[in-house]
Amino acid sequence: MTGAGAEGTGLSWFLRGVRGIASLPAIILMLSFVGFGAFASEAGVTMGQAVFMIGSVWALPSKVILIGSVMAGGNLAATFIAVTLSAVRLMPMVAALVPEIRTERTPTWLLLLVSHLIAITAWVFAMERVRDVPREHRVSFFAGFGTTLVLVNMVLVALVYNLVSAFPPIVAGCLFFLTPVYFLASIWTSARHPVIHVALAVGLVAGPVFYLLAPEFDILLAGLIGGTAAWAIERAWRRRREART
Repeated sequence: MTGAGAEGTGLSWFLRGVRGIASLPAIILMLSFVGFGAFASEAGVTMGQAVFMIGSVWALPSKVILIGSVMAGGNLAATFIAVTLSAVRLMPMVAALVPEIRTERTPTWLLLLVSHLIAITAWVFAMERVRDVPREHRVSFFAGFGTTLVLVNMVLVALVYNLVSAFPPIVAGCLFFLTPVYFLASIWTSARHPVIHVALAVGLVAGPVFYLLAPEFDILLAGLIGGTAAWAIERAWRRRREART
């Protein structure tokens, strides 16, 4: 980017990232964290523990798995493995975003720090907007958004914790469901290749099937099969195109 769009300091772009808290993805996530506050309160998790989890275990599904495992009486090792497997899904997001925001002079420690902020909402927001940011200020922009998103949701849960305990379970569940629905819609509409649609479609069909067959591994199996099927179909399409040329 050149001209007026490339002007500004790291601080000014950090503040532009901060203003992203008023975006639709951030608002939807905040509503989801209201649902998380209700879930944590019902599960007997204290307000301090819930707020700490937001800062240390950022992704919302990981926190749900952690609390669910504790409620089910799972041991520490099993809970650790479950949360870790849930977090593995974020690795491709990190691999996709970091090359978009780093420069040759960006220190590794800074990339590791901002990588902790990468979850579904932050990733969708950044991938949609980061290419309009000068490369030398992309880390500042993403750090502004990601840091604000974490802090605002920590404060939000602290404020609503004692209020949401009266929510009917269906309300809390609907609030929870807003984030995955938004994420699915965003990925579908922003997909640049049909193979992504295939992966999503297969995963959506396989998810309920594996929930009935192997409820403890349903998401893992649906993702593995959906991704493998998408890879196989994309490879077959590519070979067909090569054969025609």
